[in-house]
Amino acid sequence: AEYMGLKMILPQSGKESAVTAPAAKAEEKEEGKSESELSDVIGKQSMGTRKLSASIGAQLEEISGKSAEEEKQILVKEDTDVANKLNDLLEKENVKRELQKKDTTPSKISEIDVINQDPYLKPFEAEIRYRNEKFKEWLKKFEESEHGIVEFAGSYTKFGLNRVKGGIQYREWAPCAKKVCLCGDFNGWNRSSHECKRNEFGVWELLIPDLPDGLPAIKHGTKVKAFLILANGQAADRNPAWIRYVIQNKDSVAYDGIYWDPPAKYKWKHEKPTVQPTSHRIYECHIGMSSEEGKINTYRSFADDVIPRIKKNGYNTIQIMAIMEHVYYASFGYHVTNFQAVSSRFGSPDDFKYLVDTAHENGLLVVIDCIHSHASMNVMDGINSFDGTDHQYFHSGPKGYHKLWDSRLFNYSHWEVLRFLLSSLRLYMEEYKVDGFRFDAVTCIMFAHHGIHMSFSGSYHEYFGTAADNEGIVYLMLANYLIHKLNPYALSIAEDVSGMPTLCRPVVEGGIGFDYRLNMSIPDKWIQLLKEVKDENWNMGNITFTLTNRRDREKCIAYVESHDQAIVGDKTQSMWLFDKEIYDGMATTKLPTLVVDRGMALHKMLRLITFSLGGESYLNFMGNEFGHPDWIDFPRAGNGWSYHYCRRQWHLVDQPNSRFTLLNNFDRAMLELDSNFALLENRHQYITLAHEVDKVIAFERGDLLFIFNFHHTKSYEHYKIGTNWKGDYKIVLNTDRSEFGGKDRLKHGEKMTFPHLKEAWCNRPFSIKQYLPSRTAIVLISVENYKKHEAR
Repeated sequence: AEYMGLKMILPQSGKESAVTAPAAKAEEKEEGKSESELSDVIGKQSMGTRKLSASIGAQLEEISGKSAEEEKQILVKEDTDVANKLNDLLEKENVKRELQKKDTTPSKISEIDVINQDPYLKPFEAEIRYRNEKFKEWLKKFEESEHGIVEFAGSYTKFGLNRVKGGIQYREWAPCAKKVCLCGDFNGWNRSSHECKRNEFGVWELLIPDLPDGLPAIKHGTKVKAFLILANGQAADRNPAWIRYVIQNKDSVAYDGIYWDPPAKYKWKHEKPTVQPTSHRIYECHIGMSSEEGKINTYRSFADDVIPRIKKNGYNTIQIMAIMEHVYYASFGYHVTNFQAVSSRFGSPDDFKYLVDTAHENGLLVVIDCIHSHASMNVMDGINSFDGTDHQYFHSGPKGYHKLWDSRLFNYSHWEVLRFLLSSLRLYMEEYKVDGFRFDAVTCIMFAHHGIHMSFSGSYHEYFGTAADNEGIVYLMLANYLIHKLNPYALSIAEDVSGMPTLCRPVVEGGIGFDYRLNMSIPDKWIQLLKEVKDENWNMGNITFTLTNRRDREKCIAYVESHDQAIVGDKTQSMWLFDKEIYDGMATTKLPTLVVDRGMALHKMLRLITFSLGGESYLNFMGNEFGHPDWIDFPRAGNGWSYHYCRRQWHLVDQPNSRFTLLNNFDRAMLELDSNFALLENRHQYITLAHEVDKVIAFERGDLLFIFNFHHTKSYEHYKIGTNWKGDYKIVLNTDRSEFGGKDRLKHGEKMTFPHLKEAWCNRPFSIKQYLPSRTAIVLISVENYKKHEAR
């Protein structure tokens, strides 16, 4: 188990093993593998997991009703068999590792922190050191040439259009262009009157003097374009690469650059939250689709109408999609054209500032999606082929093209590309006061294959060598170093499907520097179960493994579903659970059908077990907290440019006779477990039981005891559960309350306490007996622990 890196209970000692393990997103089969098949997948995420989980499940079934001595004998025998099989495989793997060490590890290299924390990184120490040396080299170059990385990332005040003493300065990097001029409304679109001068680095500069009355020659809100003679001699108009604001031209459909410099600057009214959360309850949202009406919503409407909902439900962070300008609305904001510009589709830059200001007023942190993994192919509106070449910001040829996304891939080894990308981070943090970023498609950045047709098994060899793109990895190190240098409390989240080791360890320890990774295997597991397996046949051990399979000391954000699971072509979890009855069976004035009863119960249970066991923070996509019906389908030719499925039906949760309202009540109560009992920040996590016959899962998280009865028909009286704490217990949450759409089968138990038993059970020093209704989850706390948190 220690080699596997599984965080498991070792029955002989009753202790946990929290050895580092890769958290790869991989397809898993429900059936176990033979011994010969098992030897072929050494080091993989799924290796031995089902065998071990099934073994423990079988042990728990077999020991029911037996004495402590009988229990011990069964557990020792079963675990010895499993351990022997693992040891045989481990010896073979050690031989392989020794051979690799001779090839990849120099004879004399001192250890660094990430390797001390994870010995299985030792064979790859040379490569980890190489990344760190490259990172240090970049810092040194920035210091020598630009007074450090922070100053280097402040280039947004020097490039593009900026107000300076005596005029407006325009600066643009276009090394292969033969000529660059600035034109627009200010000069009657004269494409030759304002020509830039080129320096030795391919940077073109121009100062447009103020008018005689001291006013700027370019009026705020007027259109501007760069006119270039490209590398091939052709003439072209382009939006300046560093433009801060673009709007769509109704006549041409293309986007035009706008000079944004309002005479009356936005006045910030509220400081960032003074108390930084130790865990994050994240509300993922999209501004455009946040309206009840079939339209594109605005920054200001979102701030006024949606932020109060988010705060009321108990979230402390909003993660906003599609802020960087993208001309294709249906891209969900992932095909960015203008990296320094907030999307004009939802309003002006000042409107976005108002949104951030309002969020801070309500104690919410603001995280935005950062798309630095690729860029739109769009030439007329974006930065692709800006100077007429395919290699200005991107790699040339096939290396610079993502064949599945039809987008361009950045050259992270180029000085000016780093300037452009790092500056966008500082721009959003300083100009718009955002509190962090969710980096999209980090796998694409870190690997030469960009994750295309790659199914990661979790073997460490997949993360190093020729597969790794060290230039991209070093860029991520630089980005995270900069973010945390600008704001030590800033939040940096990685969307990664690979399970890359060290991804969420600090750069100073040899890591890549993210604060969190999204635990993407969890939503995949729930969708797979809902699609393919009847819930009476769900494997309890497999569920707990999926939820806890994450690297030690590398924080994860757990979630049941994000926007990914709601995109047209699939179903949201609520649609899988309720099917057609989500349209006509959710009124509390009607008796629930069996489908609705099941859907209500599982919707709450899946969220609670994911929230409490799946990570150190939690995420929910806008509307899914109350089971929003339908998928997401942006207006497009295929649906007649309809907004019907690109909105949020808030009325469903606002009406009193709706089961959607009851699900929303539960979501709010669930999040209070974290705010009241510091749940997610607590590293104590111990799985006591995963019973395959009874369909019961029990575990400790923080100071709370969670019990889940997934059985579809059976309720249990006086069910014994092992626990770490003595004293009386009280229920702090149960999914069967009527206010959550349940049957109130624990109503009497809510008013009483439950004494602990001095009998050890399931390798815990104490135990309690509890009534477990079918398809219900219960959260308990000892009275002593409750008083501790109440005082806090």
